[in-house]
Amino acid sequence: MGLARIAAVVVFSWFITSAIVGVFLGGQSVADVTGSLVYALGAIAVRAAVTWLSDVMASLAATRTKMQLRSHIVRAVPRLGPGWLAGRSSAAVATTATHGLDALDQYFSAYLPQLVLTAIATPIFVLIAWEQDWISALAIVITMPVIPLFMVLIGFFTQEVQQRQWNALSVLSGHFLDVVQGLSTLKIFRRERHQIGVIHNVTEEYRVRTMKVLRVSFLSGFVLELGATLAVAIVAVLIGTRLIAGTLDLQTGLFVLLITPEAFLPLRQVGANYHAAAEGVTASTDVFEILDAARAVVDRAEDIDPKEPGRGPGLHIENLVVHYPGTERATIDHCTLSIRPGVITAVVGPSGSGKSTLFAALLGFVPVSGRIQWGDQVWDRSRAAWAGQHPGLREGTIAQNIALGSTRIDEDALQEAMRLAAVDLPAAQNLGPEGAGVSGGQAQRIALARAYYRAVSRDLPVILLDEPTSALDEETEQRVVAGWRHLCAHGRTVIAITHRPGVYDQADALVHWEEVPGD
Repeated sequence: MGLARIAAVVVFSWFITSAIVGVFLGGQSVADVTGSLVYALGAIAVRAAVTWLSDVMASLAATRTKMQLRSHIVRAVPRLGPGWLAGRSSAAVATTATHGLDALDQYFSAYLPQLVLTAIATPIFVLIAWEQDWISALAIVITMPVIPLFMVLIGFFTQEVQQRQWNALSVLSGHFLDVVQGLSTLKIFRRERHQIGVIHNVTEEYRVRTMKVLRVSFLSGFVLELGATLAVAIVAVLIGTRLIAGTLDLQTGLFVLLITPEAFLPLRQVGANYHAAAEGVTASTDVFEILDAARAVVDRAEDIDPKEPGRGPGLHIENLVVHYPGTERATIDHCTLSIRPGVITAVVGPSGSGKSTLFAALLGFVPVSGRIQWGDQVWDRSRAAWAGQHPGLREGTIAQNIALGSTRIDEDALQEAMRLAAVDLPAAQNLGPEGAGVSGGQAQRIALARAYYRAVSRDLPVILLDEPTSALDEETEQRVVAGWRHLCAHGRTVIAITHRPGVYDQADALVHWEEVPGD
């Protein structure tokens, strides 16, 4: 399509030049040059049609690319897990996946196609001009680098102000989400009206940054147009002086003068489209940071030979190493561990020693090396149901929270999960946002029931629990442990991180987890 647009420009320039020269120098009438004018108008129509079709295809390609990137992010965040997300603003991640990707539309639909067109069109126009008049072509070649130079200089400044605007947007979205989530607390302490001024200040900062970006965009467009106009003017002066001197014929001079702006046009549009797409380019840094982080979570199947025999039934971990990027030492260093199936295994140890990291490794939330197997088969997190330290409840009924992720609710599995988790509330009871309406202990038991429901309804062999009874009294804790006994009696394996004596005293096996030495 780029070649078709170039051909249309050349055809138009040639026939309109022939018509003008024929009328003013050849003594022809307008009727005599009607054929040339028709060809010129046809070339204009072809150029318009090809330009429209190019825009349509570029928009479709941009939409398809954004959908692919968004689906990659949606898959990447669960793979990175709650540990990765805990260190970041969820609002910033949501902004990147929504507004940030939408900002890439201009980049994919305008900037990249124009970049390709520039690489094709500019050399062709220069070669055509050189074939017609090498002096004018040489002037084009000499003056053309001025535009890329302006583009680079302005581009550095645009990138800086655009980064500040994107940071301001992330702060605004994150702060607004925090205010909404903590509004009830703010009202209790009568501080809700104070946030009006805070949000106003943050919004004003974003407005100022946005206006500065717009000023830079308008300024860059003006500078690029000025540079191109001066370059074309230089070529026009050279052509005009030689026409007066009689060293250049009108046919050649006018034809070269018509295609000279077309030689500069792609470069000008590349610069203008880049600045229009600058927000998307800035946002793409966060997009690919998420995707690169997910790619760093190594698939353990690459480290395990499925043909190698296992060590009998159960979970087997050999030489497991977890080393977070940017840290000096491994959080888990060459851990080897075997856990028997059908028993309660308690993992105990000091806080910060890496117990939760072990679960994150089993769930595929952190980059690991080593071997993890379930019997003779490669371990995969789809074999496990789990409940973390935070219940993570949502607005809806208790039944909907327990069956979260299921297309339909299995009533038998729901009742069994609630009984084993000691959930004494009605399944139809509604919860507010963030699980409002239940106590911390009740929320913890609902989260346990969710893990049990998943294990029972999908027949999963392993249940991973991180501090599952930290908010429970001793009597309720014993009921929960009794539920584990029932699960183990039906062939499931329960692995629980705990600091509670009431849990590890009744466990069938203990794993004493020690902190990795500093050296």
